[in-house]
This record gives sequence, C-alpha cells and structure tokens, in this order.
Amino acid sequence: MTNLPPWLLIPAAIGTLLLVLPFVALLVRLDWAGVPAAMTSPEALQALGLSLSTATIATVVCVLLGVPLALVIARSPGWLAAMLRTLATLPLVLPPLVGGIALLSLFGRNGLLGDALALAGLRIPFTTVAVVIAQAFVALPFLVISVEGALRTAGTGHEQVAASLGARRFTVFRRVTLPLVAPGLIAGTVLCFARALGEFGATALFAGNAPGVTRTMPLAIYTAFNGAGVREDTAVALSLMLIVVALAVLVLMRSWREDAVR
Repeated sequence: MTNLPPWLLIPAAIGTLLLVLPFVALLVRLDWAGVPAAMTSPEALQALGLSLSTATIATVVCVLLGVPLALVIARSPGWLAAMLRTLATLPLVLPPLVGGIALLSLFGRNGLLGDALALAGLRIPFTTVAVVIAQAFVALPFLVISVEGALRTAGTGHEQVAASLGARRFTVFRRVTLPLVAPGLIAGTVLCFARALGEFGATALFAGNAPGVTRTMPLAIYTAFNGAGVREDTAVALSLMLIVVALAVLVLMRSWREDAVR
C-alpha cells in the first residue's frame, strides 16, 4: 500500500463502507433475543430446507451440463467459442426477472414446449422442479466460466501426451483433464451453489411463491416484507442465515485455494 497514491484511499474507503454498512445495519436491527426462535420457526425451517435441497440438485445439474459445455467452449475455434461463451454468460447480465419470463415462454402453458409437455401430462411452472430449473439457469454461467478458464490455463499438452500413449478419449478426460481443472471446478461448483441458494427473480416468476413447494429463503424474505404469512423478524433471521451461508462458502473456498497453492 505504500506505493499507492494517498488520494486513492478515499474512494477505496467509501467503497468499503458501501459494501459493509448495509450488513452492519442489518445486524444492528436484529432482535438477537428472538433470533433463535425466528430461525427455528416452521416457516424458516421450511424455506431453508427447500432452498438447500433445490440448490443442491441445481448444482448437480449445473456440474453435469456445465463441465461438458465448458470443455466444448474451450476446445472450439475462436468464432464458435465466442458465440457459445456469449450465450453461456447471458444469464449473468440479464435481470433475473427476464430469465423467469424466458423460462415461462419455454415451459409455460402457452410456451414453446407447452403443448408437448401437456400431452405428456407434465406441468413444470409453479412446481418445485421449476425452482430447480430457475436456479440452474442463473447459476450455470458461474460454473462454465470457472471451468473454461481452468481448461484454457491448463492447455492441451498433457491431454495430447496421454492420447499419444494410447489412452482413450474418456480415459484422458477422466484421468487427465478433470484433475487438471479440479481447482476451477470446485470453485465454480461452490459459487454455483451459493448463487442458486440466493436466486429470487427467475424463481418468483417461473415457480411462484407457494409455501413448502416453491417458497425458498429469498422468497420467504420478500413475502415477510410484503406482510403475507411470514413475520418480519423471521425475514431478518433468514437474511442472517443467508449471510452466514454465503460467508461460510467464501471462507471455505478461500481456505481450499490457499491449501491448494501450498
């Protein structure tokens, strides 16, 4: 820091305060005596259980789909890689509500696949499955970006050597490629889970807000501040729970990276 111009400290301090003060205000506002009861209330536990289960399933889906997609992007020619990368990262720059409308346009009753789903007796919108799809939609880019970056950093030299020694393609992928990109894969998986856990906008439009079915923690918080069924102290307690989970995820990822470097 000794080489930095002193005037840079002022905007840096303001930026730090902008990030920290809202959380400080939340902690000050908490009724700490009532936090245990609020966190263990039926509404809170129901929303927490649904969020954790759907976020876990969405993360598994993202890994199964995102790793192959990242591999295709990393190994494609320049123009194709650029196009696929743009499509893969589009949910990052779009408002989540737009994602919810897009998912409804695909899976809804009048959507692109609506008639086919109806003929098969399937209904996706406003179900728990819709929650998982919405979470996977917004979280997938985090995994793809992390794994693709790791693949490009690793290069193809080790894979070519393994292939020249007679290893089959799947063996190269399993024994060489995956171990090389393990740091990026783990980081992307952790970020993917955290993003899925905090998803709100696409879930609200595509899955709705039914208690026990689609009301995840972010939706429970929103519901509380609209005065519909969940107490405000429960909403603040849920907010604290989300903050704790997010901090735990970031700390675990940081400590794992430090151990990996050693």
